[in-house]
Amino acid sequence: MASSSLSSLSSILSNPQGCSLCFKASTRRGLALAFLSSKLNHASSSSSSSSALLPRCYNAHRLTQNSIKRKNGFALDLSRSFSVSQIAGSGKFVGPSLHQFIPKAQAQASLTAPQTESVTPDSDTASSKGRIYHETYGCQMNINDMEIVLSIMKNSGYKEIVTDPESAEVIFINTCAIRENAEQRVWQRLNYFWFLKRQWKTNVASGRAQSLRPPKVVVLGCMAERLKDKILDSDKMVDVVCGPDAYRDLPRLLEEVDYGQKGINTLLSLEETYADISPVRISQNSITAFVSVMRGCNNMCAFCIVPFTRGRERSRPVESIVREVKELWESGVKEVTLLGQNVNSYNDDSSDPESGANWEYSEGFSSRCKVKNMGLRFADLLDRLSLEFPEMRFRFTSPHPKDYPDDLLYLMRDRHNICNLIHLPAQSGNSRILERMRRGYTREAYLDLVKKIRSIIPDVAITSDFITGFCGETEEEHQETLSLVRAVGYDMAYMFAYSMREKTHAHRNYTDDVPEEVKQRRLTELIEAFRETTGPCYDSQVGSTQLVLVEGPNKRAPETELIGKTDKGHRVSFVRKPLHDKECLLDGDDLKRSPDIGDFVEVRIEKSTRASLYGEALAISKLSLFRDVGVDAVVASCAS
Repeated sequence: MASSSLSSLSSILSNPQGCSLCFKASTRRGLALAFLSSKLNHASSSSSSSSALLPRCYNAHRLTQNSIKRKNGFALDLSRSFSVSQIAGSGKFVGPSLHQFIPKAQAQASLTAPQTESVTPDSDTASSKGRIYHETYGCQMNINDMEIVLSIMKNSGYKEIVTDPESAEVIFINTCAIRENAEQRVWQRLNYFWFLKRQWKTNVASGRAQSLRPPKVVVLGCMAERLKDKILDSDKMVDVVCGPDAYRDLPRLLEEVDYGQKGINTLLSLEETYADISPVRISQNSITAFVSVMRGCNNMCAFCIVPFTRGRERSRPVESIVREVKELWESGVKEVTLLGQNVNSYNDDSSDPESGANWEYSEGFSSRCKVKNMGLRFADLLDRLSLEFPEMRFRFTSPHPKDYPDDLLYLMRDRHNICNLIHLPAQSGNSRILERMRRGYTREAYLDLVKKIRSIIPDVAITSDFITGFCGETEEEHQETLSLVRAVGYDMAYMFAYSMREKTHAHRNYTDDVPEEVKQRRLTELIEAFRETTGPCYDSQVGSTQLVLVEGPNKRAPETELIGKTDKGHRVSFVRKPLHDKECLLDGDDLKRSPDIGDFVEVRIEKSTRASLYGEALAISKLSLFRDVGVDAVVASCAS
């Protein structure tokens, strides 16, 4: 059997006129060969020759999968997919599909995929390739990535999204690899999804599951890239592993599973930004949205895995971002958060880039990565968006302190629709630890930047990130971090105990020598220091009037109170009551109405809980009217 199949294969290889040969490098250290007929046209003779060729290729594939093994783990793997030729670096697959080569009946007879048990679909699901369930862990970028994935899948025929995994034929879990705790939560969920797949028949019979066939489990995101081999080898727990730059390939990877293989693509890209894809918004009626403007990171901080899971920095063209924001505005979105792993290093060099010699960093800050071509920077992007959408509010995250040049700070001061909120990740308050972290600044330079920010934008809120127990951190150095927190006075901070990640500079060069109990004790002390300083930030708002974007009912009093956020990110609750609308007053209409979700409401702050604010609603307003004294006078006269 083996010799005859191999001789058939040899005859095919010796006939270059009958087929063309394509090579595909395998992620499993193998080699895939795909035979593409070059003479299969409409003539009946060509059709008969193709029917003779294809069974041989298929039998050879079956043989090599089960019998042909090479030493050192090398195997010759004949692909049963006739459309797997990949254009290097582009992520696109070309060539005709398998069913274009042979009549439909013969395709079903000769090349039937391994059968998967299923139940009969009803009319509601028959038109869809499968229902999708998704979970996302980690940062806002992962949420935006999932919206991109859902758009790709929708265009490929996966049109229905369900809210429980028991009803899905495809389960996506979008992962985070920043810290070990996040990975542990993902493994717990994967164990449950494996149970749904392994015990599918029993679950359907008992009513626990409603899926039409055993679900395909797909791992996406940073953990997919970092732990791809471990995930795929985890006792058939996962069917597809797809990295952040390979989401366009998901439909093909899912088809691979139908033929008994696991799908994997974790290649990183120097160009992929998904600029041409309109995300499917997870929250359809939300008045806030995320828009990714760049991907990847060049900073190479010693503790961070992001450059190894997300790749190098690349930015979307300004025009594609403006187009997406316009679509959001037209759909009723009132606030957009611009996203990127290093969002304020945005650099659109897609047209007429200049030399990067004039790239300006924050004073006293440096970078290990040189900018080769300088295009439109983050201040240019914010300038364009804030002018074209004056009634939309803009935030951004996550930035690096080195990329706050003066022109960005002055733009934030001058534009009413750019939030007075700056995220300024410090990570540590000690210069030696900052150098070991490869952050590119000292404690003194960081404090000077804080002073400059507050001199240019007096009413600004500052937030930060901190890590306790980094490699080699002493008690004295930890105390310097506590003193930095007290000196700055942050409105909010993300604080974590250090978790070493493989592949990072710290993993290769340092020893994780701070005991876990010491890390946790230092984290507790850091949180206490933060609470001492954040209270006054909230207390200082009492007596002021803030513009609040209404997000919905206050969960503590849903019938009587609404809640929203100021441009500083502070949560404010207030009693729902009829109010004057400033825009209507300008037209002579002094009727009152109750605020709706998505309205901007002026609220006089009356009380602070040191974690949230409470106030009295004064009027329904707009961003452009908030500081208009003349309109305020009209409101006052109507109220009297």
